[in-house]
Amino acid sequence: MTARSTPRLANSSTASAAHSDAPRDAARDADTLPQAIEAEQQLLGAILLNNETYDRIAHIINPSHFHDPVHAHIFELIASRIAKGNLASPITLRPFLEGEEALKALGGADYLVRLAGAAVASHAAADYARLIHDMALRRALIDLGRDMEAKAAAFDADTTPEDQVVEAEAALYHLSEQGRAHNDVKSFARAITEAVSITRRAYQREGGMAGLATGFIDLDKKLGGLHPSDLVILAGRPSMGKTALATNIAFQVAHRYQRSPDEGAGGGTQAGGVVGFFSLEMSTEQLASRILAEQAEVSAHQLRQGNLTEDEFHRFTEAARDLEFAPLFIDDTPALSIAQLAARARRLKRRALGLDLVVVDYLQLCRGTRPTSLAQQRVHEITEISMGLKAMAKELNVPVLALSQLSRQVESREDKRPQLSDLRESGSIEQDADVVMFLFRAAGAVR
Repeated sequence: MTARSTPRLANSSTASAAHSDAPRDAARDADTLPQAIEAEQQLLGAILLNNETYDRIAHIINPSHFHDPVHAHIFELIASRIAKGNLASPITLRPFLEGEEALKALGGADYLVRLAGAAVASHAAADYARLIHDMALRRALIDLGRDMEAKAAAFDADTTPEDQVVEAEAALYHLSEQGRAHNDVKSFARAITEAVSITRRAYQREGGMAGLATGFIDLDKKLGGLHPSDLVILAGRPSMGKTALATNIAFQVAHRYQRSPDEGAGGGTQAGGVVGFFSLEMSTEQLASRILAEQAEVSAHQLRQGNLTEDEFHRFTEAARDLEFAPLFIDDTPALSIAQLAARARRLKRRALGLDLVVVDYLQLCRGTRPTSLAQQRVHEITEISMGLKAMAKELNVPVLALSQLSRQVESREDKRPQLSDLRESGSIEQDADVVMFLFRAAGAVR
């Protein structure tokens, strides 16, 4: 028997690297990365001896978490056979691995038998899986750091440092989400506890809703409030009042903000919430003036002209003092990409007060990863934006209210009431949205 066929399982990565076509320095670098080869071997052995072990660790790791590519391929085969209800053992896997060149360097298919002989106890399998997962995350962090360094040194004319910061932040956030334990099946008792908690918060909230109250009674009755992870689209033709309604909802949520005393930092709110308003069309000053004018019951046109009576100016300043500390944060940076918007929302949620609602005014003014003016590609860009908004709602676990324009085809119909097919530039908006609301003012209606 050769040295490679001895039970020194920990040398598998070194042996496979020595027989590959990769440069010597690359193989040496791979060996210095964080790894747990012995844990990979013993975990695979435990699964080969008892396939029920796989069910205990399947939610923790996947083939990409293994450092040794041979181990990753073996785990993939095991998972495939178990998923089909077949036995995964050294004997049943042998036909699929006999032709593997990398496995021959380890002693061929007999390596599977040696893995089974080095198996860890089944009750310790989850701990070994977490160790493998931890090593994979550390390697990913090292790769990300190297990638950031290479891109920063490349001086690409098409990529600004700010774009690289946003890209790196998104990658780090993705890694942090991967680092969390995946949700396993929940017991019914735990599900009941969570349901009671949601109902209790709904009972304590103003209006008796589980979601955030918008401040519009009829709308809240229809929606039951704005719910976490929901993408709500508010659409209408220009000058129908989309921004006015969105700013009113944002103000009502922020103005009623009251954190639940028993939730603690980072917990839910008893009423209202912290609002992030991304205005890609209007400036911060314009939005603030609009909100103040509505609360002071002063004409926005008169406000712009400074044509106010003493009583109106007094109401205006009183409204300003009353709203000064409302947790409403406005970002008026124009032409934000969906990646930049998501990154800024993450930063806002990391603040002490957290984040309870995101408003985007409006969807078509966002940019995709690669903006373009071609009509066909514009459809793909809007698709990317709508999917990004839904992903952001789920990632941050907050409702996202996004405004959207309607196409001109609604004007050519006799009945000008909007329909889902009128959503502009992409059918993906209606697919990604949980709720779509239309604003419509009939001809001759009071403005």
